[in-house]
Amino acid sequence: MDKTRAGIQSVEVGFALLESLTRSAGPQMLRDLAASAGMSAAKAHRYLVSFQRLGLVTQDSRSNRYDLGPAALKLGLSALSRVDAVRMARERMPPLMEAIGHTLALAVWGNRGPTIVHWEESPQSVTANLRLGDVMPLLSSATGRCFAAHVSQEAIAPLLREEMGRAQKLKRTDLPTTLAAARALFEEVRRHGSARVVDTLLPGIVGFSAPVFDADGHIVLSITTLGSIATFDPEWNGAIDQPLRDAARRLSADLGHAMA
Repeated sequence: MDKTRAGIQSVEVGFALLESLTRSAGPQMLRDLAASAGMSAAKAHRYLVSFQRLGLVTQDSRSNRYDLGPAALKLGLSALSRVDAVRMARERMPPLMEAIGHTLALAVWGNRGPTIVHWEESPQSVTANLRLGDVMPLLSSATGRCFAAHVSQEAIAPLLREEMGRAQKLKRTDLPTTLAAARALFEEVRRHGSARVVDTLLPGIVGFSAPVFDADGHIVLSITTLGSIATFDPEWNGAIDQPLRDAARRLSADLGHAMA
């Protein structure tokens, strides 16, 4: 047998279901998931039962929809943490947190948007209810605004339409509800070199997020810090924003990015 072709076919077949969940915008019904993976519902169900036992897939007891499970999240986060940029950023987090004095987080662009991959809590941290693997909104979070300003507009178009529609429905006057307003917001991020939110995503919380670029000028991650408005300097170029941007620029330079 050709050793390069030897494998377990059932594993490869079943992986199509996981791949379909990865590509989807959210939880899927069995029939839709089976169709996207090119198999019958009965066959897909057998695979999904095994994946549930392994924690790769979960099923909502109310809607019966399937989604990626905790084991899939662990695999994804583990793979992302092995990216050199993330490793280098993690090594620099402790001294940066000491200088800033507030909680720090790293995020990368995942298949569903900006995703938190590392979290370093300050002793004076505030309750933020954020977890590893959380996907941050583009318009109401500093992390989301940072990525939205630097990734391609095609990549964010579906998410942006959804968030603007939700902001309009909820009558959020503090968020863009038109494409022109969103573009103006992202231009502000590029002009300042970081993104800022004040009392937007979480009540009483201020956040800044600075982009890190690779040698090709693509954003590879963001460094975000947040804290209570009572102790957090919310000013551009202030005691929080300046050292955060400086750290992001140094990391970008070490990754080969040539600053303009």
